[in-house]
Amino acid sequence: MKSIQTYLFLLVSFTTLYSHAQYTEVINSNRPGDSRSAFSVGTNVVQFEVGPYILNEKHNLLNREDKSYGADFALRYGLLFPQLELNVEGTFQSTDRSYTGIVANDATFSNFKTLTVGAKYLVYDPYKNAEEDKPNIRSWKANRTFKWKQLIPAVAVYAGANFDTKDNPFTAASIEGFSPKAMIGTQNNFASGWVFVTNFIMDRIGTDQSDFSFILTLTKAVTDQWVVFGESENISSDFYADNLIRFGGAYLWSKNFQLDTALTFNTKDTPSVFGVTIGASYRLDFHKDKQGNDGTSADEELKRRENKSRGKDENKREKQDTDFNG
Repeated sequence: MKSIQTYLFLLVSFTTLYSHAQYTEVINSNRPGDSRSAFSVGTNVVQFEVGPYILNEKHNLLNREDKSYGADFALRYGLLFPQLELNVEGTFQSTDRSYTGIVANDATFSNFKTLTVGAKYLVYDPYKNAEEDKPNIRSWKANRTFKWKQLIPAVAVYAGANFDTKDNPFTAASIEGFSPKAMIGTQNNFASGWVFVTNFIMDRIGTDQSDFSFILTLTKAVTDQWVVFGESENISSDFYADNLIRFGGAYLWSKNFQLDTALTFNTKDTPSVFGVTIGASYRLDFHKDKQGNDGTSADEELKRRENKSRGKDENKREKQDTDFNG
């Protein structure tokens, strides 16, 4: 019989799934997409996520080509409450810019495209205290059955502060110092390992580069260790507008370590975008299950429940044998 970890991973993708106390047996990473899940990493969990990338952008009207490389990174920590997560996120990029057909100076520059400190809080969890929604470790079919309750999403809110340096080549000329960022995120956990996440984001609020964007991400766990995803990100502002599409996947190396890769592109030429990223996520798991107030760890609680369930099955079989023989 498959272990409970197998069923959890079929139901839990890298954007998190059934996590009634936020904490999950396998790592809960936001990578490789750009959306943020509604759930936190879990109390007393420290998580690192990083992804180096290469990016090529061609602007036909400006006869300009940017060849870039950089890295996305995030540090996440579950603090005080299961619903609360603190995080630091950013992107550092170096770009070589060249022009064709016009007299212009080529340039090379680098800086943080984004650097943000923030907090996310789960305000509504439809799966909390819902016994009927918990994974059924004995029934593969039950875990794949659609339930109408799955249409009700978990909802989280996020508030953060960006920091931009003066004369940053990746931002509008007037941008400098701190600016607010806010997000509302939703998450639907469907049967058969499907997850749908939405993010609605206001970034650099009140500046000359006040962006509104929304991200839609669909994730599917296809095996015990492999997950695939598709994502659409729409960005709208006076400084920059785009509709980015991403496809990729992740591999669960161990319950605390994940590898991933993704492709990013768009459908316009002002500029056209093509990027490739590879990444990894790793967590330091100091989580303790508070059930029973005895300090029992999540792993110990899992083994206790499996042993209890196994004991019930054995007693049931003994009773059936006794009834039959009698």
